[in-house]
This record gives sequence, C-alpha cells and structure tokens, in this order.
Amino acid sequence: MKSTVKYFILFISLMGVMLLTACQSSTNEDDENIPVQLAEVTRSVFYAPQYLALELGFFKDEGLDVELTTTWGGDKTMTALLSDNADVALVGAETSIYVYAQESKDYAVNFAQLTQTDGTFLVAKEAHQDFSWNDVQGKSFLGQRKGGMPQMVGEYVLRNYDIDPHGDLDLEQGVDFANIPGAFVSGDYEYVQLFEPTASTMEKEGAGHVVASFGEESGLVPYTVFMAKQSFLEDHPETVMKFTKAIYEAQKWLQESTDEEAAEALAPFFDDTELDMLAASVERYKAQDSYADTPVFSEEGWENLKAIMDESGELPEDVPFDDVVNNEFAEEVIEN
Repeated sequence: MKSTVKYFILFISLMGVMLLTACQSSTNEDDENIPVQLAEVTRSVFYAPQYLALELGFFKDEGLDVELTTTWGGDKTMTALLSDNADVALVGAETSIYVYAQESKDYAVNFAQLTQTDGTFLVAKEAHQDFSWNDVQGKSFLGQRKGGMPQMVGEYVLRNYDIDPHGDLDLEQGVDFANIPGAFVSGDYEYVQLFEPTASTMEKEGAGHVVASFGEESGLVPYTVFMAKQSFLEDHPETVMKFTKAIYEAQKWLQESTDEEAAEALAPFFDDTELDMLAASVERYKAQDSYADTPVFSEEGWENLKAIMDESGELPEDVPFDDVVNNEFAEEVIEN
C-alpha cells in the first residue's frame, strides 16, 4: 500500500513538473514574439494585404506581435516614425523623399511596396451618365493635403486633360484628411477624391457617385509603401525580413481569394461597412491592378512618382532610387 501511495505521489509530482514546464514553455514562446509598432496613414480597403496579414495570422506565424495605429495623414504618420513612436510606417513613398531632402541623418527607407497605383476615385455629388473630365471645369472641388500623394496625382491627372487644378477649379484644400468625407456630404462641394470603402459606401447611400478612377489614369506608381528608419533596418534586419514575408504571404492570399473571401477577412477592421461594400471595394482595386503582387519596388514606378511630384512643383530634389529604396528584404523573401 505504501508503495502504491509512493508511486502515486511521484506520479502527481511528475505531472506537476510537466505542467509547469509546459506553462513556462508557453510563456517563453509568447516572450519570443517580437513587438512591432505599425502606423498606417489612413484606414482603407486599399491596404487590404496589411489587414489580412494581421487577421489571418501571417505576422504571428513569423513570430511578430504587430500593433496597428491609424495616424490619419502622411505628415502625422512620418512624425510618428521619425520620433520612434512607430517602428514601421505604411504611408506614401513621397514622404521618404521629403525627409531625405531635409538631409536627415536617420532618414526613412522604403522596404516593401503594398500598392502600385493611386487608390482614390473621383466622386461627384450628382450622377453623371456620360462623365467627361472637362465636367469638373469651374466646379467646387474638395481637394487633399498639399504635397500628399492623392492631391499630387489628382493634379497630374487633371493637367493631362488640360485642366489647371488651381485656375480652372474652385479648389478647397483646408479640410483635415479624416474629415473630408463628412465635409463633402454636408457642404456645397461638387467633386471630391475618396478612397475605398468610403467611395462605394457613399454611392450606396446616395450621397455621391463614383465617376472616374485616378488609379486608372495615373499609371504605375509606388503609392503606399512600408518604410522604416535606416537605423531600424540595420539594427533589426530579421524583424524586417519576417515582416516582409508576412506581407508577401498576404499579397499572394489576396490574389488567389475571391472578393467575398477577402471581405470576410477584412470585416473586423471595418465595423461600419457592410460585407458587400467591402467586396465591391476589393473588386474595384483588383480590377485596376492596385494591389502589388510582390513587395518589390520597380524603378519604373519610382520614376513615375518623381515625375508626378515634379509636375506638381513638390519634388525637392532628384532622389536616387537606391538611396531610399531597399529591395533586399523583398527579393530574398521571394527567392526563398
């Protein structure tokens, strides 16, 4: 009997040790997750692969604990990155040019491309059966922030149709980025540039009508990219590699999924948007090839970006591709 009790106590002790070891192992695995602070310039279906990497666990599969913050505007996003309130920023590539031109010692470097066209649509207050770009002549146009990609691409497209954005339009640029949709609905503006799903939702509610796509008109451009400071890339190359791999997995998943499947996965990030609107937004972006297939930058797109900035009078200097773009992480991810 004593022998039985002895073995029973030994069994219980061993089980306790095993449970404790399992708990410690679990804790250690959690501790190994690398924290990454990610700041996005706005919330849009345009950035679908980023949300998919979060929702479908691609970041977690790489051992990353990514915390996403929406900073609402390119200037605020870059400020968060440069002040170390963010490790990685999802923002327009033009911001890296602005910072580089200021001769910053620790400037931002683009390491993964997410979108390859403009992501805005021209929304009119009234319906147009046969829209022509000349219809905007002399009309009130609610524009975007001066020097930001939406505004520069908008001006680029308008000039291609011989329309002077500042002379032929009643252009308003004083509304904060996050308040533009509400200002358009409540104001007397006749046209506005909007991202998805706002454009589709506004159309469904009868508050506006999508009449054209700036993405289709402006061509290939590294519109929204992931960037980090030089020091972060140098000090945390493994983290950057893992991050880039997760984004690439999400890009592939999106290309292979249906619009409805993508909408289901995106839903947690768009509480106020119905699934059919999310699916419609994904469909629009896929149709105009807005989502980059891989995180690799193309020099063609970079040159087009600089041409757009130059035409808008916003290019501070001719920044070389290799100075602010690092394709090493993206190329290695694809190769392996």
